[in-house]
Parts: sequence; C-alpha cells; structure tokens
Amino acid sequence: MSAYVLRPQTVVGDHKVTTAEITDDIRRHHPEHPRLPAFLRVIGNCGVQTRYFSRPLDSPTVAGTADVHERANAAFDDALAMAERAATAALASAGLAATDIDAVVTTHTTGWSVPNLDIHLIERLGLRPTVRRVALTTLACPGGTQSLIRAADLVAVRPGSKVLVVAAEVISSVYHHNDTGIEAMIYKALFGDSAGATVVTDEPLGPGLVIEDSYEYVLPGSTDRQRGRITADGFHFDSTRKALTAADDVLPQLLEWVGPQTAEFAVIHPGSPRIISDTAAALGLSADDTRHSTDTLAEEGNLGGVSVLRVLERTHSAPPADGARGYTVAYGPGFTTAALRCRWHG
Repeated sequence: MSAYVLRPQTVVGDHKVTTAEITDDIRRHHPEHPRLPAFLRVIGNCGVQTRYFSRPLDSPTVAGTADVHERANAAFDDALAMAERAATAALASAGLAATDIDAVVTTHTTGWSVPNLDIHLIERLGLRPTVRRVALTTLACPGGTQSLIRAADLVAVRPGSKVLVVAAEVISSVYHHNDTGIEAMIYKALFGDSAGATVVTDEPLGPGLVIEDSYEYVLPGSTDRQRGRITADGFHFDSTRKALTAADDVLPQLLEWVGPQTAEFAVIHPGSPRIISDTAAALGLSADDTRHSTDTLAEEGNLGGVSVLRVLERTHSAPPADGARGYTVAYGPGFTTAALRCRWHG
C-alpha cells in the first residue's frame, strides 16, 4: 500500500543570524585561540549563509552561560511553540480539522520533557484523546524521514487513517563557547532552529510525495561518530573525524537497496555540502537536481530532524513530473540511514 505525503509546512526561529555574526561572536570569545583562523575558514566553507534561532544569539541559552536546566526548558518550550504553529498550518493546508487526525508521529531531540511533544500537541491542537501516538526521540537528523516511515507503517496497518507528522528542533541549544574543537565550531554555524509538519494518508488529498518502500540501516561500530552529551552547562553535540566520511561509508548499502532503478529526483538531508553532493552523485543526480537541499542549507542551515520536511516543502515550488521516481535520504547519529523509495503525485 502506498502512503501519500502532503506538502509540509515549516516554521523557523524568530531570530535571523548570519554567518558573519557567528564568526564575530567566535572572535570575541576566542581571540587568542591558536586555531582561530582555521575555525573561521572552515565555517566560511560550511555552506550556510543564514540560519534562524528561536532566541537571540547573545541570549543566555545560546551564546550565554545558562545551565542545563534553563537550556532544556527553553529548548522544549520553543520547540513546542514552533511545532504547534507548523502543525496548525499543515492541518489548514490539508483542509482537515484536528479531530480528523487518527495518529500523530513526533520527533524531537533537542531538549527534554516528560510528557513529550506528542502529549502537549494533543492538548494544544485539540486532537482526539484516543489518537494513536508514536513519540520519537534522540534521532536527530534522520528524525523527519524516520517519522514518515512510521507514518506509512501506521497507514498500512489501518487503512483510511490520517497521520499527522511533526518534527521540531532547537539546535541552538548546543551552542557553547567552552566547546572549542573544530567540529564544535562548525556546528555553531551549521545548525538552525525550526519545526515542520505534514499529513500522511493512504489516498491522495493533493500533490506530493508517494512512499512506496522504506529503508533503515545502522552502520556497525559507529556509535562514536556523532553523539549527544549532557553536562551541567547543557546539551552538547560531539563527533569524530570519521563522521566526515560516514555518509560515504553507508552509500554502498543504500545503493544495494536502491538497485537498478534510476532516480529522477531526490529529497536529501542537507547535513553538509559534501553529504548532499556525494549522495546526489551516488544516485546519478546533478547539482541542479538537489538545489532544494543546497538552498535549504544555505538559507536556513542544517535543521536536524526537520530538514527533510523543509526540503520537501521547497520541492513543491518546482515539483518533479507526475510519476517521476526518486528517493528521500537522511543520515544521523548512530551512524544511521533512513530512506524512502518514492514517486511524485502531481
């Protein structure tokens, strides 16, 4: 059974931050660091020009010295607020009321709360108290794709269901000036805050992506390549040098699943310029074919679990031909791959 994904609706943080502002902030806090020129050079090449934070760059929970309690509360509160806005817009775009929704799948990594995002959204959106729930946490970048996989599973099990998918991330919460490694400096400039939402059904309610199959893969022995860390001063995101090649390390397995089918389009997680270009090349696609991923990275940054929803939303502005076949691909901590075999419904 196919699953139809309506046009996602995304919301970005209220505060636009340029890369120049990021580099100025790093200069102010690390004027004597021996690797400062290297930091600034690498940041300038990370492919991001602007990103949006839910709070100003100089706020206590971004470039300031807030502790883990304050950062966790701020990150969850802001993620929930953006998630509500994105979900409300997705329901309106689909022409649905909250009570039409049969299941909700959420993904949220940055922040912490019990109850989680799903429970809060039931109350805020007015979803039925009997709605089925799948609350995904700690997935980070593959979260949006993984949520679409779970939504397609729910639709297959219960035909006629309408599933609301919501992703929210406040990745500015990992911005710390006491993290001075090259990877941490890159992440200061790479990430942005956002939320995205869409509706998945087993019948077309409008144009969009049609999920025909899904793929999940965990690279053996790779748990150290990207990982989260919690200390008294908040959340941190660490990685090793092997993370730079992790996507290339999983591409052979991904291509084995892809098989001989030619890709006519792709929705690729904008984790970095290299992730986009290497995945596109492996699928036989050009830079123009992946411009929506590149534009998302340049204008809004790596949005974590929201990224694929944002790229898919951009794809609607210049969609593939009706019936075109393609793939949705995302990578993240684990080191994991989540992918969809799909076609476009015009």
